[in-house]
Amino acid sequence: MKIFHKHFVAVILLVGTTSMTPFAHATHISQPILVNPKTQYTLGESVVLQGWVSYNDQATADVLLHFKVTRSDGSVAVDQSYPSDREGKFEFTFDTRNEQAGTYQITVTSHCLEIHRYACTYKNQSLSIQLMQ
Repeated sequence: MKIFHKHFVAVILLVGTTSMTPFAHATHISQPILVNPKTQYTLGESVVLQGWVSYNDQATADVLLHFKVTRSDGSVAVDQSYPSDREGKFEFTFDTRNEQAGTYQITVTSHCLEIHRYACTYKNQSLSIQLMQ
């Protein structure tokens, strides 16, 4: 009877701790939000994207953001990262002086606060823009 009791307790403990695992590894989710993005630009004009980082529907400072601009042929024009400012806002500028006319994909990815990096879910916002002659 003691052996059965020990196995029963072990199974209950295993089930209990396994079912709580999702709570033990809660995910930090923040998301970049673009504000009034423009989608058509003239070659030579700077593309300026502004936005903020939402975490629990509030602007959040010091969230690392990754900015990637991909040309229509798949090559990367820009690949850089920097954090949101102390008000949770960001501004990204893409200089088009040395680019060709065409469609470009801009992706802004949130990498979360430094302290939450271990449990981060990467959210992004993408925008397709046209560079015209």
